[in-house]
Amino acid sequence: MSSRTLRRTARRTTRRTTRSTTRRTTATATALAALLAVAGCSSKANDDKGDKEGAGGVKTGVGVSADTITLGVLTDMTGVYATLGKSVTQAQQLYVKQTNADGGICGRKLKLTVRDHGYDPQKAVAAYTELEPDVLGFAQFIGSPFVAAVKQRVDADKALVLPQAWSANLLGSSYVRVVGSTYDLETINAIDFLMKEKGLKKGDKLGHVYFEGDYGENALKGSRYMAKKSGLTVVEQKIKPTDNDMTAQVAALKKAGVKGVVISAGPRQAASLVGVAAAGKFDVPIIGNNSAFAPQLLGTQAGPALAKNYYVASPTLPIGADTPLAKKLVADYKAAYPKDALDNGVSAGWTAASIFGEALKRACKSKDLTREGVDKALLTINAYDTGLGVDQDFTDPKAPSSKESVILRPDKGVTGGMKVAREPGAADAVEGYTAGG
Repeated sequence: MSSRTLRRTARRTTRRTTRSTTRRTTATATALAALLAVAGCSSKANDDKGDKEGAGGVKTGVGVSADTITLGVLTDMTGVYATLGKSVTQAQQLYVKQTNADGGICGRKLKLTVRDHGYDPQKAVAAYTELEPDVLGFAQFIGSPFVAAVKQRVDADKALVLPQAWSANLLGSSYVRVVGSTYDLETINAIDFLMKEKGLKKGDKLGHVYFEGDYGENALKGSRYMAKKSGLTVVEQKIKPTDNDMTAQVAALKKAGVKGVVISAGPRQAASLVGVAAAGKFDVPIIGNNSAFAPQLLGTQAGPALAKNYYVASPTLPIGADTPLAKKLVADYKAAYPKDALDNGVSAGWTAASIFGEALKRACKSKDLTREGVDKALLTINAYDTGLGVDQDFTDPKAPSSKESVILRPDKGVTGGMKVAREPGAADAVEGYTAGG
């Protein structure tokens, strides 16, 4: 090859290399610019989460503007707890409406941003991810397993959550605070009722039908503890939230000779269990945790059996209780939602909203409406009277706000379909038990 040809080849190679290098450099610069732009957006988003000082010297942060306090609601309107989710949410919307009519809190109107997760874990976590950057905290989050799934994130985000969930596995966080007794404590109180008032005694077998996962397995801890303390034997029947026919479970419990049954599941499962037991002449008392009943069940074929042989442990008095708050709440709810039935979801939703509201009022007095400020305010509430029979204490994040339970009995003749079978109280065995232990 001639020297001239070699020089031309070298020049062409140099030009190609230069163009290639230029393209790579440009691409790298473009990518870096994009990363910097994202980082800038991220930095701006984080800056938006920073605390600010508003009118009157009140510090504010995420979810709080000059005129609005926004709270999140993660509920179940279409899944296994659809009835509960609807009444809890509407009660909280009623609280917001009335509070705003009275001037709001700290010169600001309350606002609820609601998402229905349909008791689907992926939807629940996605809804939390969506709402968290824009709300001060959550006045509702249905589903112990779902709350547990985001608990570490909640602690990092510092967004207060008052869940409609009572698993002891949620304890220990400053930002996830259980309202009322946890499922294990509630189950101990339920079995105490069966032993003191329904004939269950030492040496007997006790059936326990429970959802797999956080809710049912925490309740089962209460059964096992109470059985050990009281000389009972627990016959366990684990089910899934999608299991609606309890025929097999009733057959197994009947064959085992149990003298009483605890059910830690949903309203459908409770109705099936009680109805199948009655049809099979399996005449034993059955008691459920607080979310295992809906008054609409009294209008089904299982209604008479529920009224005869079913009880529910509850963290508060029923919505139809003879207290000034309950009477006013019933009247106001009927006026706001005349076509909807009353149930204990109304009292549960109102209780959580009013507790969050009390924390906001105390935070306002301390001139700190940031997430940390609201949490500190909640820690000062040591005997909050909800107007529904059980005072709530939030001073210890490692404990539920109460250890007491009210035992209720279905009755379609009373408001809300539940009447009191035993007044608020805690079993003696509760005193030697640490929730979640």
